[in-house]
Amino acid sequence: MLPTDKYHKSQHFDYSNGVPMMVGNKKPGIGGQPLTGQRVKRKYFLYPMSQRSDMPTKAAIDKQIQMDKFHKSQHFDYTNGIPMMVGSIKPGIGGEPLKGQKAKPKQSVYPKAQCNDLPSWVTFNKQALCFDAYFKEIVPYNQNELYRIRKCKIYFYLEDDTIQVVEPKSKNSGMKQGVFIHRQKIPLPPPNQEEFYNIYHFNINQEMELFARKFIITDCDPFTRNFFTKLGVRLNDRVDIPDDPYSKVRQQAEDRIAPRRPYERLDTMKQFMDHDRQVLRFYCLWDDSKTMFGDPRELILHYFLADDTIEIHEVYPPNSGRDVLPKFLRRSKLPKNAPTQMRQPGEVTDRTLLNVLTSSNQATHYILDSLKTGAVHEECYKDCDLMLGREVNVWGRKVILTECDDFTKHHYRTKYGIEDFTPVQYKSPPVPKPARLVPPYNGFGSEEDSLSSCQGLLPKPPRKDFCKFMEKDRCGLDSNVMSFNAKMVTTDEVDKERVFVISFFLSDDTISVFEHPRKNSGVIGGKFLQRGRVKKPGQELFKSKLSEYFTPQDLYVGATLSLNNRDFLLVEANEYTLNYMEQHAEEFPRADLGRIFNKIRSYAEERLREMRNFLAEKDPANSGYIGYETLRDKLLTLDPELTEHEVLVLCRCFLEQEKPQLEVDLLLAVAQDFLMKKSFQEFLGLSKAFALQDKKRTKVLSLKEMVTICKSCRLPLPEKLLNTLLDIFADGDKVDYTAFLAGINWEDNRTTAVTPKDTLQFAVNWRYDEDGIPEKKVNYFSLLRHIFGTEQINPSSREGEGLDATRTPDKLGPN
Repeated sequence: MLPTDKYHKSQHFDYSNGVPMMVGNKKPGIGGQPLTGQRVKRKYFLYPMSQRSDMPTKAAIDKQIQMDKFHKSQHFDYTNGIPMMVGSIKPGIGGEPLKGQKAKPKQSVYPKAQCNDLPSWVTFNKQALCFDAYFKEIVPYNQNELYRIRKCKIYFYLEDDTIQVVEPKSKNSGMKQGVFIHRQKIPLPPPNQEEFYNIYHFNINQEMELFARKFIITDCDPFTRNFFTKLGVRLNDRVDIPDDPYSKVRQQAEDRIAPRRPYERLDTMKQFMDHDRQVLRFYCLWDDSKTMFGDPRELILHYFLADDTIEIHEVYPPNSGRDVLPKFLRRSKLPKNAPTQMRQPGEVTDRTLLNVLTSSNQATHYILDSLKTGAVHEECYKDCDLMLGREVNVWGRKVILTECDDFTKHHYRTKYGIEDFTPVQYKSPPVPKPARLVPPYNGFGSEEDSLSSCQGLLPKPPRKDFCKFMEKDRCGLDSNVMSFNAKMVTTDEVDKERVFVISFFLSDDTISVFEHPRKNSGVIGGKFLQRGRVKKPGQELFKSKLSEYFTPQDLYVGATLSLNNRDFLLVEANEYTLNYMEQHAEEFPRADLGRIFNKIRSYAEERLREMRNFLAEKDPANSGYIGYETLRDKLLTLDPELTEHEVLVLCRCFLEQEKPQLEVDLLLAVAQDFLMKKSFQEFLGLSKAFALQDKKRTKVLSLKEMVTICKSCRLPLPEKLLNTLLDIFADGDKVDYTAFLAGINWEDNRTTAVTPKDTLQFAVNWRYDEDGIPEKKVNYFSLLRHIFGTEQINPSSREGEGLDATRTPDKLGPN
């Protein structure tokens, strides 16, 4: 046995050239030693390992070490910004091209840096390069022509590098022309058929092979030339297209057919294109009363500016007894000297031939008469011959032009400068229609219903103003109902104390009256007058004209209404009514503040002096305020024409009402008493809610946020009391919530006890007794300043009363 260090039993499987396979009968002996007579085959090739082509070289190993991508390439990729399947051009591992594979360009070769990094299909949208080219086509089996030169246009679209070839159509060519090659990417000729044409493959005087057909580029348009110049590409000089022999022969034949001396050109198309669909209209009169059974007849003449033709229609009055014909004169040129002898056929022509020379040896020749010797000239009416008042000869009938329309006047005004278009009066003035008398109202039904029965055989119900109803009907909180408090004007002591509410509905001008019930008055309250339209008093019942009804302008404070023979004095209006009348001052003159100012400014100097003395007397402290009732009585006494409503509107703009001052300690004591009775102890939770809302940790919150948090935490305080407390601790729109919590915390900061009367004052929604209602005061400083201006308010105009204009407050309007 040979010396060895391996004593294992050989296996039936082994690796051969790196591939596991079964060795079979080639199995060696113990320890891998060959058996007797067994020859060992080589596992590798004869040349050294370093010389094998399938082993990686050092450069390949370095390249693999430098690689940072080892992904398997996908079948999909982006081409010109569009996702699409790449198919057979799929690269290898990490995106590296396979052996022998060439990467195709994904986008235009135009640099993207000059396009603001936008894709080519956005930058070059609707932009194409245009080249003039031709190709030579062989014509077999034709003795007249051996080849053809076919001209075409090559368009290169920059957005996707597509090419389109178009052959211009020529007349009577006998070939199918137009789009020669549809727009598509065209590959380069072999052996580069995997690549496509791009912008750098184009140049002038260069041959291009497109689908095995050779095109020669001869020229390009200015846009293409400028584009190549910006790219730095120099284009060759343009070349001429060679002549086509067959086209040259056809041109010579056409030249022989054409006359040597051109015909006289009659340009009638320009007049048609300039004045097509433009027609002058005249109203005419043909006086045929001299003939038997004749009478004046009205006509309408139409003059067509496109071809100077005239058309006439007759106007048939009702019950004329004449047959209605479509036209009085068909559209044609109207000669001035008609009627004339009928012309023979061919006598009136546009051109005149002098001689006709014919011989057996020579061709026929026609000589055109350029001087128009012997031509027949027929003078026809033009637009310059048609004027108002002139007569037009319509084949022997004298027609007078009496009137024209606006377009006709504009035409003669702009073209001929005519301004006088006075119509010719040929009709007697129309007889005025007799007045249609309406019978008086008979008392049955409403007046409008009775009137409709007199306006037609079939009576129709009176129409209501639906637009007014839709505009003035109730919409949300806007009721469009004017309400006034009124008292009855009577000498009866019982009726004097009765209070009524008069409502005027703006949607249909109806009025309803309601009486407030009063206990132990002896009068039953409720509905006094059902809703409906009310007539004004003092009108006759049975008359032809419709009665007048009360309108919104008849209702104002101080007015007296007569309803069902009872007089009512309007003493007061609610806030909505006053605001509505002031907002619609153009409809309600007594609520127009500017009109009231002008009325006061028109006072005489004596009235103004009396007014200043009165204000100085009622305001000795020169505070600028005066009671509303005092000022109202003085204005009504000073000017009897000034109504109660006008004084109310004037004083409302300068009215100021001060709320009674309440003690802070009393408010806090009442608030603590409310919280203590409701057993409210969630002050810590309320503090956390305030702190959570205060993200900037400023210890202040807005009034709206404070009210929202208090309501969300169910703070058992009346709304009026809560708002008053927040106003006390507020600085502008911000509230110090720490001070607010310390003030209402009855556990830590207990205040003095309160009486039931103080608590009841806030529990019933903060109502005051009669003695606690403050008096309404008017800021007459601001009133005088807005009426007369600052210059009128000075100490000298007050006769030494000491009225100082510099103390005029800037605040205008009530709180």
